Amino acid sequence: MNGFLDLLDVEFQLRLVGAALVGLGLFHALLPRVIDWPSDLAGTSLMTRQVSYAHLFFIGLTCVLLGLLPLLLGRELLAGTPLGTALLTGQTVFWGARWLFQFTVFSPRLWRGDTLRTLGHVGLSVLWTWVTAVFACALWRVL
Repeated sequence: MNGFLDLLDVEFQLRLVGAALVGLGLFHALLPRVIDWPSDLAGTSLMTRQVSYAHLFFIGLTCVLLGLLPLLLGRELLAGTPLGTALLTGQTVFWGARWLFQFTVFSPRLWRGDTLRTLGHVGLSVLWTWVTAVFACALWRVL
């Protein structure tokens, strides 16, 4: 029973979320091929292609860096210091906004009728819900 309760521990969940975000950030290196960007971007200008790949790189880097904080410094984030509280607030707002975008910005036309994309939408919906909830719970704990 103690093993199950450990899973519910906020610090443990922060570390799991951190690992997931680092993995997601690293996955961005493969993402262009997974979603077939080379053919989608082939007809665009050089500027559009380069900006798209630059943004993709920085989104991946952001995921890695934001994931390293809870992965390596979960206990410090929960210490109740002004810096830790500010970082938890920022993470909650940032990932909460990403959660909101999942349902308000991305059109269902992108995934409806396509099994793989529907699974991706559902998986990302669960991921953003979990990530946001963990940061919100951690923030609630320190407030």
